[in-house]
Amino acid sequence: MALPPFAVSWDYRCPFARNAHEHLITALRAGADWDVTFLPFSLTQSHVPEGGLSVWEDPDKSRDLLALNAGVVVRDRFADRFLDVHEALFSARHDKAEDIREELVVRAALESAGVDADAVFAELKETWVDEEVRRTHEWEARTLEMFGVPTFVVEDRAVFVRLMTRPEGDARRARDTIEHVVAMIDERPEINEFKHTTIGR
Repeated sequence: MALPPFAVSWDYRCPFARNAHEHLITALRAGADWDVTFLPFSLTQSHVPEGGLSVWEDPDKSRDLLALNAGVVVRDRFADRFLDVHEALFSARHDKAEDIREELVVRAALESAGVDADAVFAELKETWVDEEVRRTHEWEARTLEMFGVPTFVVEDRAVFVRLMTRPEGDARRARDTIEHVVAMIDERPEINEFKHTTIGR
């Protein structure tokens, strides 16, 4: 199925973002020919009360951005390793129950994906990373009224999607899942909300 260009937001803290991005990673590795953009979104910032210090201004919350910022550095500076790092950081948080606010945890995830952790942390000291994450987050919140992750974006339509399954290495399942989501956003904009009242087991 041919899909239009689309984007998907992430914050490594969210298990549903993990599910959606594992489908993306699995399908892309298997050759899915999609034009997809990965958008950082800070869940910490989304919970800052109106008038409160932003996550970028509050030194007590700076650690909350560590993994997200590292993902952006790899996306923009080491793009060929991004999918591996993306998977490793989600896994550190959700499979290993590690604290991704800790430098040693993030370094281990980077190194497990074949990325020079020192090079990434050198970039993290530069201002461009915070500026990029802040610019993207504020655009998402202001223009798209985005409130959480994962949110899929097709043109100017943004839809929060909660997938309950992981691909478990099944590339066909991963491809079908993402294609159905994006096609629904693209082709059926009249469907505003579609939610099961119970969770199937």
